[in-house]
Amino acid sequence: MMLSVQSIDAAYGDAQALFGLSLDIKAGEAVTLIGRNGMGKTTTIRAIMGLTPPRAGAIHFEGQRIDGLKPHEIARRGLGLVPEGRQIFVHLSVEENLVATAANRTKGATPWTLARIFNLFPRLAERRAQSAGTLSGGEQQMLAIGRALMTNPRLLILDEATEGLAPLIRQDIWNCLAALRAQGLSILIVDRNLDELMRLADRHNVVEKGRVVWSGTSQELAAERERIEQRIGV
Repeated sequence: MMLSVQSIDAAYGDAQALFGLSLDIKAGEAVTLIGRNGMGKTTTIRAIMGLTPPRAGAIHFEGQRIDGLKPHEIARRGLGLVPEGRQIFVHLSVEENLVATAANRTKGATPWTLARIFNLFPRLAERRAQSAGTLSGGEQQMLAIGRALMTNPRLLILDEATEGLAPLIRQDIWNCLAALRAQGLSILIVDRNLDELMRLADRHNVVEKGRVVWSGTSQELAAERERIEQRIGV
């Protein structure tokens, strides 16, 4: 098991957001979190990354417990985050964004490099010296994904990876994720596009009021799609 989230609670002050939420990801799997806004998907990601530490339960990554570690310590274990809202360094160039957090701590045989990122996203190669704040929204999202990949993660986590993007750019992002999936990278993704998620992912988790209320494979989701869409408001 690559990631195991076991019965975690999380809160913002007195407002509890997660109630005994559990999920797991096997090595090489793509897994989703789906649900309406405000149901706890982003909080789950924040708990995994140590940004909103869980108040109960446990989180293990590759057999080692990581809840209680600081965010940078968790990232160094091999988790790469593409956060909601991208959060790129707008005053740095595209290339500076990519090299700012670059590391190959896991000593992978084929680490992510600038050349590989530019091959994955040719638009970024064309704009490598350009200030990141002047990029389009889709290009900024590509940059956020590239920046996470440059940390050479074993698990890539994406929060609303295609939200607000033009259709052609969204498809570029989905194609990129499919390519990463084909390379064996483990992925946890939050998004709203069920068609693309069912093509990409092995398993899905519906989050409602801070709990996983349904989980299953893409085939099972397709069989229950109408009921699931009613629950998540698609």
